[in-house]
Amino acid sequence: MWLVGEEFKVVPIGVVEVVDDAKGLSWVRILPEFCDGLFRLDEFSHVIVFYWFHLRDDVKERRVLRVVPKRHGAKSEVGVFASRSPSRPNPIGFCVVELVRVDGCVLVVRGLDAFVGSPVIDVKPYLPRGDFVSSARAPAWVNQGPST
Repeated sequence: MWLVGEEFKVVPIGVVEVVDDAKGLSWVRILPEFCDGLFRLDEFSHVIVFYWFHLRDDVKERRVLRVVPKRHGAKSEVGVFASRSPSRPNPIGFCVVELVRVDGCVLVVRGLDAFVGSPVIDVKPYLPRGDFVSSARAPAWVNQGPST
């Protein structure tokens, strides 16, 4: 049983290899030992990619608890858990992306907001029935700036 305060290990399953901003495409290479987990993923149009904000993984960035989400035009602070800031206690990022194709152990996706070299820690299918919430609400400032 896991106890609060006890450490645990997250194992990378892949890495972002290519980001082609001109086409909006990215290549995510899944490590060979996890490649079999992609079986039938190509039946989905979209997936959720979970990755590690490796460029923000240091003691200072992990201690950030308040941010000003400038990408969305916010002018006041919010708690880090009320934002998508990469500075957070556990620098986990995620992005819903279009799955263009699966080439062996490589996912070609559209719309990923990770950098080349970002460790990928999980991939899940996007399920419209469970992942879309039509009655969701959010503050007005999140409607400005990029979609993620």
